[in-house]
Amino acid sequence: QVQLVESGGGLVQAGGSMRLSCAASGTRFRGNIMGWYRQVPGKQRELVATITTSNITNYADSAKGRFTISRDSAKNTVYLQMNTLKPEDTADYYCWFFDTQIYWGQGTQVTVSS
Repeated sequence: QVQLVESGGGLVQAGGSMRLSCAASGTRFRGNIMGWYRQVPGKQRELVATITTSNITNYADSAKGRFTISRDSAKNTVYLQMNTLKPEDTADYYCWFFDTQIYWGQGTQVTVSS
């Protein structure tokens, strides 16, 4: 069973930066994809960014140019560096992991004040 432990999150002013981290344990396969989704209450969870073990990345349009996803595969850890944050980035951010099935982190709240 894969477990995901997130860290980071909190309150930041608009224009500021924040980094989220997510460490995976219990992984069995070398190939996997890790990433981040976010969700605002009352709305669907949406993709932010993903990254493969080969460092192939995918970003939502809202994240392009402001967010950077990276990973340390030796540590099974994924990072999301968020710059130039906007109030509309306020959401619960969930770590996501896929090898043969999907796993979710518990979520971490990001609040961007205007």
